[in-house]
Amino acid sequence: MAPKPPRSQISPNASIPPIPKTPSSTTTTTSHGKSSSTSTSTSSKSTYANNNQSAQEIALQIWTNYLNTTPQRVKLIDVFMAFLVVVGGLQFIYCVLVGNYPFNAFLSGFSATVGQFVLTASLRIQTNPENKMEFRSVSHERAFADFVFGSLILHFFCVNFIN
Repeated sequence: MAPKPPRSQISPNASIPPIPKTPSSTTTTTSHGKSSSTSTSTSSKSTYANNNQSAQEIALQIWTNYLNTTPQRVKLIDVFMAFLVVVGGLQFIYCVLVGNYPFNAFLSGFSATVGQFVLTASLRIQTNPENKMEFRSVSHERAFADFVFGSLILHFFCVNFIN
């Protein structure tokens, strides 16, 4: 292990980046040697109000960005994940409203939905082109084969749990 440099060579603010000065405040020195700070620009509230957007505008920008930048394959996986959320929600609502007499059937169906959602999320992460650097060794075909194999095992256990 290399020896540490003496304290005299280490700058106390070496890892802290300098704070840029803003034009909004100035410091003046009076004839008595005291310094006073004054603000010369408009308040930050007015600039914040000009950049304010409604939640609907923000959601619309996110949606158009998603439609423009997301590949078709990833959109298809997202639709399947939304379908799984709807099915899981319907199963839960049915269980609350009607009852859960064969509780193992509800538990099996709901766990199959949640498990399939998790497997699909894994497939989406592995096949998303933005994550290509993290999954260099995993091809799209390999990721899909893992997804199918995991789905078969999941549904085998769920069917056996129903009895």
